[in-house]
Amino acid sequence: MNIQTVTASALLLDMDGTLVNSDAVVERLWSEWAAVQGLAWGSVEPLIHGRQGWLTMSLLLPDRPPADNLADEKRMLDESREDVAGVVAVPGAGVFLAALDGVPHALVTSADDDLARRRMAAGGLPFPAVAVTAEMVRASKPDPEGFLLAASTLGVDPGACLVLEDSEAGIAAGLAAGARVLGVGERAASYSPTYWVPDFTAVSVSVAHDGGVRLMLVG
Repeated sequence: MNIQTVTASALLLDMDGTLVNSDAVVERLWSEWAAVQGLAWGSVEPLIHGRQGWLTMSLLLPDRPPADNLADEKRMLDESREDVAGVVAVPGAGVFLAALDGVPHALVTSADDDLARRRMAAGGLPFPAVAVTAEMVRASKPDPEGFLLAASTLGVDPGACLVLEDSEAGIAAGLAAGARVLGVGERAASYSPTYWVPDFTAVSVSVAHDGGVRLMLVG
């Protein structure tokens, strides 16, 4: 058994794919969109996780008018607000979040505030007191803006933070912010995070002497 101990002044937590598994909803909506656009699912799927929808669309269809992307993104978001069937907590996420009481942490998600609250509630997870959501940033992951804003809000240097992420875009954003990244889940293992766990059952939390957090990672 391999055990790593990681300390940080604050934790910056992605939501979809990291704390909650919403893949069923996300992939259904995107597969429908891809079919309408005449795009092969194999070219679409790798780009849908971690980014705001308009950015994914612009990468797939660079000549498409931005207004069309924004309109499709809004429609898909509106549909996903009412579709939380199959949205569940990642194993161990509830216990993990409960252990963060008193530890500086923030949610950093590409979902907007309303959708983030709905998905966290669907997974039976508490919504963190500090959250950076889509409407609060100008740039989507893999840009580090969201993580930098969260660190600033918590009053912590980004380099002292640990980002928890599952997607290629999210891991790239965390590293670009100057933070270390704990990859969560099978998807994350492919994108060279600083550390990796299969889910939160492999993580235990304790409060560090300086008021930060100590994670023990069991692999």
